[in-house]
Amino acid sequence: MYVYVFYLEECYLKKLCTKINGLVGCMNVPGDKSISHRALLIGAMSYGDTIIKNLSHGKDCLTTIKVLKKLGVEIIESRNNVVVVGKGINNFLPPKNPLAMGNSGTTARLMMGILSGAEFDTILIGDKSLSRRPMKRVSAPLKYFGGQIKLFKDDTLPAIINGQKLHNAEVYMDVVSAQVKSALIFAALQSEQESVIHEKLPTRNHTEILLNKFGAKIETSEDGRTIRVFPSLRLVGQFVDIPGDISSAAFFLVAGAIVKNSKLILKEVGLNPTRTGILDVLKRMNAKISISMIERNEEPFGDITVETSNLKAITLDKDDIPNVIDELPLVALLAACARGKSSISGAKELRFKESDRIVAIVKELKKLGVKVVEREDGMDIWGQENWNVNDNILSSHGDHRIGMMLAIAALKAQEEIYLVNEGIVSISYPNFFDDLMKIIV
Repeated sequence: MYVYVFYLEECYLKKLCTKINGLVGCMNVPGDKSISHRALLIGAMSYGDTIIKNLSHGKDCLTTIKVLKKLGVEIIESRNNVVVVGKGINNFLPPKNPLAMGNSGTTARLMMGILSGAEFDTILIGDKSLSRRPMKRVSAPLKYFGGQIKLFKDDTLPAIINGQKLHNAEVYMDVVSAQVKSALIFAALQSEQESVIHEKLPTRNHTEILLNKFGAKIETSEDGRTIRVFPSLRLVGQFVDIPGDISSAAFFLVAGAIVKNSKLILKEVGLNPTRTGILDVLKRMNAKISISMIERNEEPFGDITVETSNLKAITLDKDDIPNVIDELPLVALLAACARGKSSISGAKELRFKESDRIVAIVKELKKLGVKVVEREDGMDIWGQENWNVNDNILSSHGDHRIGMMLAIAALKAQEEIYLVNEGIVSISYPNFFDDLMKIIV
């Protein structure tokens, strides 16, 4: 089993779990990472205490906490809740040193929108991986609000943010990104008149939901593509109960569908319609899955049950991608286990994640014996019931979602499988391997 780590050829290798008899159990996954970031940031921008229950404790969210503390925000962490003592966005303090974003693209991009309207200048830096990721997609549209951000060569971090008085704007986004949209919303809040943001396709709307809860006025068109933001610097602290992260639950939903003799129940998972693309994919692929809704607060919750399934191939295009972008490595794994040829297109955004996920998925699935062909904006995958592993040393590519996907894939193998750099999964799910062990029969 994978209960130990050893050192070999200058790489840490973790022995993954293979040759299992099934997956059975009832479990909770960590709090939603996207909502956790936003609850922390909006709580800091508000006046009064914000109490956050079930905050994600992944490294990315811990980065957001550290950054806010550097800006003078008091955050009290306890076992059950996190309290953000908000004093308003205009009362952030100038940081003494550059703000370290670690590996968190969400922290970096959302802070660009928030700090563009500050009364001081800020420098944002990132780790090696984050420093390769594109940031002009945020800095360029922020210029419409008067934001001034200077990027490093290749339009990456470090970023120098020259805080300015911001004005309203109407912006047509040229990328489909909830992070970019959220940064623009945060900038628009700091103007003096209404702003309008147009999206090509609707993206996750946690920022809009939370801001309205805290007292802002954000209006979204019926088709979800036009967001009207009315200025508001007087947000009020709230109690936020964060649902389980569906992006984390997705690993176990896929595991339950592809591993023989399995039945899993995922408790209190977030079911925001802008995030349930993986459930739609599972249903389209003939997965045995059922949902029991729980009425609670602004964000819908629910319990999800999944069982071993006889999957069929699927075709996804650009219209399907926004609501399943984080789960596409798992969609590729589902396709590798399904009957027939599956195709994923319109997913070029995968090349700009923590790794080039198209390259990573194709390379690692081929090691497991899967027939897969790389495309510029996706891939074609021919599914089969059993794989013939030709390389049992897999790599996470320094990407938490790739690492967890490969750990799930290994459950189907009869050979010993090892993973390089498994520690990267702590970015979003520190207890992933422990939780997986609990449901293995």
